[in-house]
Amino acid sequence: MREITVATVQMKPELGNSENNLVKMSDFVSKIASQQKVDLIVFPELITSGYELGVRFTELAQRVPGPAINLMAQRAADAGVYIAFGLVTKEKVESILYNSAVLVGPEGELLGAYHKVHLRGEERMAFREGFKMPVVDTGEIGKIGLMLGWDLAFPEVSRSMTLDGAELLCVMANWETSYMDEWKTYVRARAYENAIFVAAANRVGNDVTMNFGGESMIVWPRGRVYASLESETGTARDGVKAPVAETVAQKEPVPVHPRLPLPARPRLLRLCDPQKVTALPESIWTKYAATARNSRRFRPVSPLYIGQSFASTNLPAPITWWSESK
Repeated sequence: MREITVATVQMKPELGNSENNLVKMSDFVSKIASQQKVDLIVFPELITSGYELGVRFTELAQRVPGPAINLMAQRAADAGVYIAFGLVTKEKVESILYNSAVLVGPEGELLGAYHKVHLRGEERMAFREGFKMPVVDTGEIGKIGLMLGWDLAFPEVSRSMTLDGAELLCVMANWETSYMDEWKTYVRARAYENAIFVAAANRVGNDVTMNFGGESMIVWPRGRVYASLESETGTARDGVKAPVAETVAQKEPVPVHPRLPLPARPRLLRLCDPQKVTALPESIWTKYAATARNSRRFRPVSPLYIGQSFASTNLPAPITWWSESK
């Protein structure tokens, strides 16, 4: 993954008016591309329709690919960018609807689609849950994971995508104003716990009864917010350089998940070098290294386990924070 520039867009869609919303999205794409060289533009969840539509979702649902996707794919080709956005989709059976996210490429091609897995509240009455968490390999700008709204509250989604090789998570959301503390916490937490870049786009404005809070942001792997917006309409931009993720992971403490398979995260395993780590005694690290070589599962060590057998202990494996000596 080379150095790329990402823009997150927060806008107020017109409820139930897909045509006007697509015009607004096209204007944003043209404006962003004319001001700065951008590789990826991320729009919020259900941005083509609005959120509180109920049974009217059936009128606006489209196949994948469909007219809305084809139009945005054409805009992506005109501007030479990747575009991720949310919309309501349907399968061959007209009554089965999904809250979906798609990614289109600079050649006008559909690269991937994702159906929201974790539905919240009244979403369950309109949509069917998805069951796949795909990672889209773009080649040019790396591997991208797509997430929608309430997926952000479940660490397993981002963890699964990270284990599948994702280098950037695109979060598209309709997060309410009254829960903005949760939004900001979840976005930074998902970036930090997976040591991964996160581009999060949240919409603004009102629908029927709900008010959405915006505060779209781009977060780096250490949880630092590098670009953000408040509650107004606009775009947040920042350059994302993949090697920075590796540098940060090597030089600063990184949370290591106790259930990660050893081959999955070579960057983090480099932190677990007995010659470089001074946080625990050498005898513990020797025991840890022997266990790691003989097991396909990641088993972190803490002083609690001194003198105990890893095979026989029933104690839960702790999450250990590794740090390198200077």
